[in-house]
Order: sequence, then C-alpha cells, then structure tokens
Amino acid sequence: MSKVYFWNLRTSRKSPHALKMKKLLKESGLNAIVDPGNLVALKVHFGESGNTGYLNALNLRPIVEFLKKAGAKPFFTDTSTLYVGDRGESVSHGLLAARHGYDPNVIGAPVLFADGLRGEYETTIPYTGNHISEAHVGGMFMESDMLVTLNHVKGHGLAGYGGAIKNVGMGCASKKGKMHIHLSTGPKLKPEHCTGCGVCISECAAGALDLDDDGHILMNGKCTGCGRCFLSCRYNAITIDWQRDVNEFTKRLIEYNKAILHRLKRPAMHINFLMNITPDCDCHGYSDAPICPDLGVMISSDPVAIDQASLDMINAAPPLYPSRLPEGLGPGDDKFKALTPETPENFGLKYAEEIGLGSRNYKLVTI
Repeated sequence: MSKVYFWNLRTSRKSPHALKMKKLLKESGLNAIVDPGNLVALKVHFGESGNTGYLNALNLRPIVEFLKKAGAKPFFTDTSTLYVGDRGESVSHGLLAARHGYDPNVIGAPVLFADGLRGEYETTIPYTGNHISEAHVGGMFMESDMLVTLNHVKGHGLAGYGGAIKNVGMGCASKKGKMHIHLSTGPKLKPEHCTGCGVCISECAAGALDLDDDGHILMNGKCTGCGRCFLSCRYNAITIDWQRDVNEFTKRLIEYNKAILHRLKRPAMHINFLMNITPDCDCHGYSDAPICPDLGVMISSDPVAIDQASLDMINAAPPLYPSRLPEGLGPGDDKFKALTPETPENFGLKYAEEIGLGSRNYKLVTI
C-alpha cells in the first residue's frame, strides 16, 4: 500500500500557504532523497495561449524554495507539442511560459525545455512491453538527477483524466514519442488538400514523403513518426486521427510511464494539484468552468496511487453547476467518465497496476 500525503488548502495567519506546502513536502520525505547539487527537473504544463486553468506559478515557488534549501538546483521544464501552436518549439514556448508567470526572476528557477529547440533532442529507452518496444523521451529528463512532476488534475478529451501518469507519459515524450503514443503508423495523408509546395518533404527526417505525378503528397518510405511533416503542413493535407484507438493509446501512455520512471537515476515524486478542476486539458486555448470545488494538494512517489486517490476524492466531491457535467450527478458519481464515456474503465489504472507501475491501494495521510 502506497502513502499519499494530502493538504486540503486550509491556511491561517500563523500557517500560510508557503508554510503548509513546506510541511507537506517534508512529510512526504522529499528532502531526504535530494542531495546538494542535484539538478531537479520540475515537469509542468505551462498552459496553451488563451488557457487560464494551468498551475499558478506563484503557488509553486514554495516547492522551488524547499528544493533550494536542500541544496538542489531546480528548473521548470516541458516538451514541445505535436500539434501546431505556441508550444510547438522552444522559442515560442519559452515566451508563453513567461507570459503565464514562469519568469525565473519571480519564481526562482529557470525554464529549460527537455527536448531541445525543435522537440528532437531525445533519448530512446529500450522497453519490453505489450504495446511498445522503446520510448522516445526528452533528453534532459534522463540527464537530470531527479524528476518532480507538478500535475494540474483535470479532464482530457482522449485519456479522460489527466494527472501524474498523463504528465509523465505524454509530457516527457519527445515529438516522436508523442506520435508513437498516439498511433503505431504514420500520419494520415489527404492528397486532395495538397498544393505541392514540398515543405513537408524537406522537413521529413526519414525521407518518407514524395509527390505523385499530379503533384500531390504520397508516402514512399517508412515513417519514423517525428511529426515534422504534420507541423509543417498549412493546408490540412497531413493529419492525425487522435481518436484512433483509445484503449491502445491509454496502454501505450502507461507503458511510456514505466519505461521513463524505471530508468531515472532515483525515484520521482509526483505532486497533484486538485484545484480549478476543468473538463479539458490545459492544451486547449480556453478553460471551461470547474466540475467540482477545489480540494487540495497531494504528493506521492507512486503515480498510480496518487492518480487513484485524486479520482476518488474528485468523485466523492459535490459536482459544480453550471459546468459541462450532465445534469443529475451527485457525490460518488464518476465525473470524468460522465464527460468521456468512451475512455477505458478506471482510465487505465488497473493496467498500470498490472504491469507494476504502482498500486491502486493507498493510505491517505492528511497534514
């Protein structure tokens, strides 16, 4: 049984936010596994342009200060997105992070992007799984001395639920890794939309694309899943079917977690923020109304236990209206399942437990 430490957000004049967060981190034993000089990667989602649900940077400063006091050198990090947007490469991504409050002069730690300038700096980890044989991961994660994941708990259109497991599996993957998780074949081509500009051909790292006799795009080789063609096409001639197979996607995502977490230099710690619990991922350019009240902050070294504890607490909470939740739900009903009924049972946590990623049995320790 894994321990999950929890703070319900209550504060007082004598015990403000920073002090309560420090106590939570100390109770979890985080300071005991950090050595002076350690480079600690703080994996966070900076939020897409227009989104307002992402984690407030100032709420994370006590974590930075805690690690610094232990002698560590923390830095905030993320990877580039597979889709086109302000987070598709590190220059635009860095400016976006700063606009969203992640300024090192304010929060005390720099922002570095684990997969490099264009999302191609990666480490390939061999892994013998049921659905993957390797994982493509942002190179800095494997170079760091420790990983701490900072997870905004919310819904997700494909996975159904986003917490620690989503932030590790998808969030630590390089562009190629993200493509690998989403599908086992290359992107879908729509030649009727192709203008023959040839930009995707020049961008294709594998040389797998060409033009047919009519000047339309075709696949003439083996796609390696780098995603550069998809990002370069302005005419919707290259697309990805994000809904291809939800069960397969979920299991690939979970196997990426095991490949990554079991290869790190020391155990990772996961911090789930059950605050502003929105129906959608922070990748969207908006944030819909929360589906339940703010509940608190959890920390655990077990990603399965902390995600199970988060789901249990969210389901036990009263639903909030107006929100996207269907009418008639009450405390105890599965809120995320009501929003995305096509997602696997337990959002894949049973499978995660089966492959040894962690335990769904947990003890909640409230500070």
